[in-house]
Amino acid sequence: MAKIDLLSISTNAPKGADKKDIKKETQKLAERLGELQNTMFAEGKHSLLVVLQGMDASGKGGAVRKGFGEVNPNGIRVKAFKAPSKKELAHDYLWRVHQNTPAKGMIQIFDRSHYEEVLITRVEGWVDDETAHKRFRHLNDFERLLTDCGTHILKFYLHVSEAEQRERFYERLTDPRKNWKYSIDDLNKAKKWPAYRKAYEDVIEHCGPEIPWHIVPTDNNWWKEYYIAKTVVEKLESLNMQYPKGEVDVNHPEAQQLIAAVGKD
Repeated sequence: MAKIDLLSISTNAPKGADKKDIKKETQKLAERLGELQNTMFAEGKHSLLVVLQGMDASGKGGAVRKGFGEVNPNGIRVKAFKAPSKKELAHDYLWRVHQNTPAKGMIQIFDRSHYEEVLITRVEGWVDDETAHKRFRHLNDFERLLTDCGTHILKFYLHVSEAEQRERFYERLTDPRKNWKYSIDDLNKAKKWPAYRKAYEDVIEHCGPEIPWHIVPTDNNWWKEYYIAKTVVEKLESLNMQYPKGEVDVNHPEAQQLIAAVGKD
């Protein structure tokens, strides 16, 4: 894949996109997604892994709430990957990830993901470049394994500008409902923006194109939510899923007895 230059890619919604219309369409997509997941759960052949990566305040949580809010809670799981525990550190670095991959019929969302092992670890100097490139191969192989076993993977990089991130940090500082989200660590990471940008560019370049990254303009939350919901719906619709037939159909004697008892033709 060609080298990615994130600075050359807009973080804004496309010109001409109408916020009001897009938000209405996002709600329709969310409802459609709920129907598709129900079919996927019943059919039991496929699973979906949605990877959300991005700088702090890029809006991963909002994407989950708006895009997946109509999915039956029994059919979706969200895992936020934070600093590994002592138990997790005692195993290989993908051990904790593999335990959270989706079962058949399920949607699994990773709020941050296995890619942290070549992002924060690299920027902070916990792994060197040689190790990071080995891990690129590991991550690609890991995703091939999941794909071969029936898991479909969608990877989104939430592309937010430094200026918009500062605005969102200011909101976290001044809004009592959001202040709990803010930490000094956020500010420290923001100071390393160029290093994170380079790390993301390497991930997008080396961890594809078999399972490509979607670079999502994220300065406008309404566009980000629409883009992700639309992409997920299109993926699930492409699977041509069908509800399976039950063991008892309408012509079964017991079914006919029930029909007669209810009094419907």
